[in-house]
Amino acid sequence: MKIIQKDNFKIFQDERDDVKDFASYLEKNHGGYREENVVIDILKYGQLSLDQLLAFLKLSNEHRANKRSFVIANDAINIERVPEELILVPTLQEAEDIIQMEEIERELGF
Repeated sequence: MKIIQKDNFKIFQDERDDVKDFASYLEKNHGGYREENVVIDILKYGQLSLDQLLAFLKLSNEHRANKRSFVIANDAINIERVPEELILVPTLQEAEDIIQMEEIERELGF
């Protein structure tokens, strides 16, 4: 896994080729980044199934319950098929924009 530190969030990139294994690894190590805003960069997976994406659902719910952003970047899945609990965007720039918007909402008390 590769971690890129940005101003107010971290980007996690999978360096292997198993998205479910990556989700499991992130879940096991959640304590190490629980207080961070996170972008999961799985853009390299041009062929991603909804089942594979749903491997991040539990982790996303736990992370967001802690008032931190959890955004997944991937453009292989039709957004219409993704549950509302997951935030999925097609680019890293859009992931950064979502985090900035959520930070503003938290500051305003929403």
